[in-house]
This record gives sequence, C-alpha cells and structure tokens, in this order.
Amino acid sequence: MKFFNRGLYALILTIFFQSQLIAEYLYKDEVVDREEFTQQVEVLGSELYQKTGISLRLLMLKSIPDNLDIVSYERELIKSFNEPTILLIFVRDSSEIDIQVSDPSLYEYFDRKQVLSPVASPVQAFVMALTYGDSWKHFNELRTDYGGSILPLIAGKSKPEQTVGKYAGSMFNGYIDIAHQVSLSKNVVLENDPGDTNQQTLFYVKLFFYGFVFYGIVMYIRRRLYIRRQNREQK
Repeated sequence: MKFFNRGLYALILTIFFQSQLIAEYLYKDEVVDREEFTQQVEVLGSELYQKTGISLRLLMLKSIPDNLDIVSYERELIKSFNEPTILLIFVRDSSEIDIQVSDPSLYEYFDRKQVLSPVASPVQAFVMALTYGDSWKHFNELRTDYGGSILPLIAGKSKPEQTVGKYAGSMFNGYIDIAHQVSLSKNVVLENDPGDTNQQTLFYVKLFFYGFVFYGIVMYIRRRLYIRRQNREQK
C-alpha cells in the first residue's frame, strides 16, 4: 500500500510537470484548444529560449479576469516570470491584442509597432496616408506604418466554424514574426522558424496581386482611350 501511494504520488508529479511543460510558451489557451497549435508554439518557443535566453509566451484568453484592463493584467502577470519575457496576448471577448515585455530593453530585438500594425502592405499604407494624413508628418507616419502580422489577418471575415482557426492562424503568425525578429537580432538561426518561408510566400502573393491590379488599370486606360478614339472617328 505504501508502494502504491509512492507510485501514485510520482504519477501525479509526472502529470503535473508535463502539464507545466506543455503550457510553458502557450502559457494559457482558453480559445483555440488544439493540440497541433499547442505543439507548434511550444516547439518554436522552446528553441527560441534555448538559443537566445528570451522567453516568448502566448496567452489566448476569453476575457480578462477580475475586471482588469489588459495592460494592468499583463503588468501583474509578467512579474511572475524570472527570465526575460515577451508576452503576446489575445482577448477574444474584447478583441484586444497587445505585447508586453519584462524589461524595456527587449524592444530592441523586435518592432512592436510593426507587429501590431493594422496595415499589411506598403501600398495599403500609402493609400491610407493619402486618405487620412492631415499633415506631412502624419502622412509619413501612416505611410511607414505597415507590415502587421496579426491584425490584418484577424480582422478578415470568416464563417463561424472558421473563427477559431482564424484566431489560431493570426496569433501564431504574430508569434512567428516576433520570434523571427528576435532570432535575427541575436544572430541565431531557428530551425523551426517558418518566417523566411512565410515572407517569401507573401512576397510572391503580393507581387502577383499588385501585378494583376496594375494590369487591370492598364487595360482600363486602354479601353477608355479606345472608346474615346472611336467616338472621335464617328464624329
């Protein structure tokens, strides 16, 4: 009986520490709850920490507890981490996304503004600047504010059954972006970082898209010129 108690105690400890390990970098997930998503975050987060000493943690919450605002919650939570920590958080019910760090010096390794930008491409940023820029300074600020890896994806429309997948894809894309920037700043290579592949894929997608748009504009202009010439000849 004594042996059984020891064995049961050891089993409980094993399960507990395994659970802690699984939840180390996907620190809390109340939204996605998919094993594949958890594994992807853990693999990349673990490698990043081993090679840089920086812990990148992701929180997926339904709501902020105890009626706190997101910044207050982050600041209290990040005090519990001993190692240098970057905290990426998503709150589903309030549609809030933020990044907090345990030390301001960590911002040297990644561009917080770029990661959280609501604009994905420089073309879109330029259009936004032309539309909303009310001064030269404001125009330049809007023109250079692009490259968002979370908000442009998470703001996209989706069917109800696709919403959880959209949350997972958007937040993991942001997680990858931060990890990729930190690794570059630290001059290390992450074997599990799909960042370069993603950037190349996005580049070719954008190239095709903008090429198609440019082609459409050219054809429209040619069509208008042809109609104008025809009208002149008929007169």
